[in-house]
Amino acid sequence: MDPARLRLLRELGDRGSVAAVALAMHVSASAVSQQLAALQAAVPVPLTVKRGRRLVLTDAGEALAVAGTRVEEALAEAWDAVGSFLDHDDRPVSVAAFHSAGLAFFGPLLARLSGGPRVSLADADVAQDRFAGLTADYDIVLAHRLPHHPEWPSERLVVTPLLAEPLDIAVHADHPLAGRAEIRPDDLRGERWISTHEGFPLAGVLDHLGALVGEAPRIDHRINEFSVAASVVRTGAAIAVMPRTTAAPLAVDGMVLRPVAGAPLVRHVDVLARPDALARTTVRSVLTALSDVAASAAEPSLVERRAR
Repeated sequence: MDPARLRLLRELGDRGSVAAVALAMHVSASAVSQQLAALQAAVPVPLTVKRGRRLVLTDAGEALAVAGTRVEEALAEAWDAVGSFLDHDDRPVSVAAFHSAGLAFFGPLLARLSGGPRVSLADADVAQDRFAGLTADYDIVLAHRLPHHPEWPSERLVVTPLLAEPLDIAVHADHPLAGRAEIRPDDLRGERWISTHEGFPLAGVLDHLGALVGEAPRIDHRINEFSVAASVVRTGAAIAVMPRTTAAPLAVDGMVLRPVAGAPLVRHVDVLARPDALARTTVRSVLTALSDVAASAAEPSLVERRAR
């Protein structure tokens, strides 16, 4: 089997359409279709099937795409072995992160990598079900999910946990709840809320809190960007759920974070990467540096200093 054709099959599974694969690979859609047809001719079972106007992978196609991932990984390791005899790898390591992770980690990551591998940073605020697909375009993807949400598709990705991050309530410093060390769920009755948009991980937290309180939360605003949400919290007009570690730099100028008593709220922050991306020494170096940055950010003393 031609590794290039196996890669196109995997790209189809990750990107969802022939047109998206063609755009990403800088070729025509007809060229992608021809290569997939040539791969199909060598395999005795259907690899794709029409679903409406889209071409999707069958179970056999998914299995071959997973096997193709291992082929890509082996080829990447081979190139990396050759690259180890060169002075350095000039290719930048591309890193994508959702907004609050970028705010908390990008600066410290660049400082830690001073003189090391080059990185190319991007913010990518997407719904939870789209994080895995970002690995088609970035070497390292920082993603987040709630504990009860589906886990990442580990059959084709390497998942590296970074943080199990507590979630707090962000309130104005003059709010009656700001003077408490902890906020009980019943204390949240009747509050006005800022939530993320539907489909984004933290939207489900308010549903959970609503079940504990016994009433649906009143959501006045839907804002994904925590720095924008913080500006609204500082007016005293509404409160919000925010992550304790990555949002700590925002807990200034009249906004404070308070934990919820008796209802531990947490989100998982993970790194997603394709195995062939991690076959590169520079990518593994950046991942190690990122893990160190996350570990430092999670130290209670550092979080408290930032909150002050």
